[in-house]
Amino acid sequence: MPRARSTEIDHLSMAEVFEDLRADYNMAKSSRFRRSRPGVSATTHHADYHYRNEADYYRTLELARDMDRNDLLVGTTIQRAVDNTLQGGFTPDPQTGDEGLDKEWLARWWDWSEDPEQCDIQGENTFYALEEKALRSPYVDGDILGLGTTEGALELVEGHRIKTPTNTTQNVVHGVLLDDRRRRLEYWVAKEDVSPQQRISRVGDMVRYPVRGLDGGRDLFHVYTSRRISQTRGVSALAPIIDALGMFEDINFARLVQAQVVSCFAVFRKRELDFRGVGDQQQGERSTESLADGASRTLEGIGPGMQIKGEPGEELTGFSPNIPNPEFFPHMKLILQLIGINLGLPLVLVLMDASETNFSGWRGAFDQAKLGFRANQRRFHDRFHRPIWRWKVRQWMAKDQAARKAAEKSGINPFGCLWNFPTWPYIQPMEDAQADLLRLRNGLTSPRRLHAERGATVEEVTTEILADNKASIIAAKQAAADINKQFPDDPNPVSWREMLFLPTPDGLTVNTVQNGRDQSSTRRNEGAINDG
Repeated sequence: MPRARSTEIDHLSMAEVFEDLRADYNMAKSSRFRRSRPGVSATTHHADYHYRNEADYYRTLELARDMDRNDLLVGTTIQRAVDNTLQGGFTPDPQTGDEGLDKEWLARWWDWSEDPEQCDIQGENTFYALEEKALRSPYVDGDILGLGTTEGALELVEGHRIKTPTNTTQNVVHGVLLDDRRRRLEYWVAKEDVSPQQRISRVGDMVRYPVRGLDGGRDLFHVYTSRRISQTRGVSALAPIIDALGMFEDINFARLVQAQVVSCFAVFRKRELDFRGVGDQQQGERSTESLADGASRTLEGIGPGMQIKGEPGEELTGFSPNIPNPEFFPHMKLILQLIGINLGLPLVLVLMDASETNFSGWRGAFDQAKLGFRANQRRFHDRFHRPIWRWKVRQWMAKDQAARKAAEKSGINPFGCLWNFPTWPYIQPMEDAQADLLRLRNGLTSPRRLHAERGATVEEVTTEILADNKASIIAAKQAAADINKQFPDDPNPVSWREMLFLPTPDGLTVNTVQNGRDQSSTRRNEGAINDG
C-alpha cells in the first residue's frame, strides 16, 4: 500500500517546503537566548548611520572623558597603551635622492619640531607632546583633528568642536563635508568661545577648513580609527566596554566600603519584652545626627580597650562582617582581562605585574601585544606623520627658492621620507644581541633595516660611531705624544693604540704596527683589542 503523505505537506507549496529545509545562519533568526539589540533592523546601513544622532554621539564622548579622568583604571590603562605605542616618538629619515637635501630637510624638521614657539599654535608643546595628545585622543574621544596653519604651526582641535549646524542641507556628517564618493572636502569647526551648552544653528557660527590647499596638498590631519570604509568620524575605544567598566568601578567601590566595614564592629542588644533597665548608660563620647525625616539619632563613639557593660537581663552579641569571598578575585581578574583585550593590553601590562605567570608566559603575552602596537603605529603614521611631513616640505619649498630649486631637480622626490617607528628594548639582551649578529652575518637583514627595527637610522649610528672614535683617537694620540715627550730616550715609544681600546666586531681583520712593520691579525670573540 502507498504511504500516506503528511497532511501538513499537502497544504504547503514546494517553495515553502524548500524554504523550511534550507540551512540558514542562526544569528539571523530571533531567539529567546539572544539579548535585544536596539538599532538593529532588517535594512542595512553605512557606518555613519549608527551614530547619526548627534546628541548621542557627543554624549558618548563626554562619558568616555568622565571615565578617563575619574575612574580608577581607565586613564592609566589608556596611558599605558599610548606609552607602548609612542615611546620616544617617531623619527624621520628623509629619502629624497639627494644627500644634501636630506640633511637640509632633517635639520629644518628638528629645528621646527623641538621648538614649541614654531611647532604649536599655542606655543606650549613640542611635536612629541602633540604626538602624544594626537595618539591619546582617539582612545577616549574617538578622533582629533590637526590643522596646518599658514604660520607654520600645528593646531590640534578636539572632537567636540567639529559639529554640523542645524540649518545646513549639505552632506555633512558631524562637521565633515563629504562629496558623493565620501571624499572629505571640509571640516566645520565651532569657534572656541561657543558655549558647550549652546547648539550650533547657523553655518556662520562655524569656521570651515578645506582639507586640501590650493596646490592640492592636504592641510588637515584627521586621526581616527575606523572599522568600516564608510565611517567618517571615530568612536571611543571604550564603547564596547562601557558597561563592564562601570560595573568594575561599582564592584570595586562596594568592596572598598566592605573593607572599611570589616575594620568596624557592632553590638546587638537582646532584651526581653518585659525588660526593665536602670536607664541609658553612656559608654563613650556622644553626638547627635539629624535625619532626612526630621528625626534625630544619637551616635556614641568607641575606643581601644573599651568595655560594653550590659544591663541586668540584657544579652550582648558581637558582629563583624567577613572579608571578600574567594570568588571575588578571579571575577575581577576576568573583568580586567576583558578590558585590557579591548585596549590591546594583556593582563600583565594592565596590572604592571607578571607574578601570575613565568617569563615565557610574560614574553608571549607581550609579543602578542606588540603586534597591536605596531598596527597602531602604522595607522598613526598614515594619518598624522606622513601628511604633516608633506605639509611642512610644501611650506619649506614655498618660502625658500633655493630649497625649491634643489627639490625640483630631476630624479628628486622632495617628499620622500622613511619614518622609523619606536621599538622595544631587548627582553633578553645577550640572546637578542647575538640573534641580531647572526642575522647580519648570514645576510638575513641589512644594517639599515636592523637599526630601523631599533628606532634609529644607519646614518645616525655610523655618524655617531665615527665621531666618537675620532674624538677617542685624537685624545689617545695626544696622550701618547705627551708620554713620549717626557721620555724621549725610550727605545720603545708608546703607540696611541696602547692608550685606547676600540671595540671590534668578531672576524674583523685589523692592521697593526709593531716594530715599524705592518702586521695583520684576525680577532674573534674579543670585545676589545689592544694593537700596541
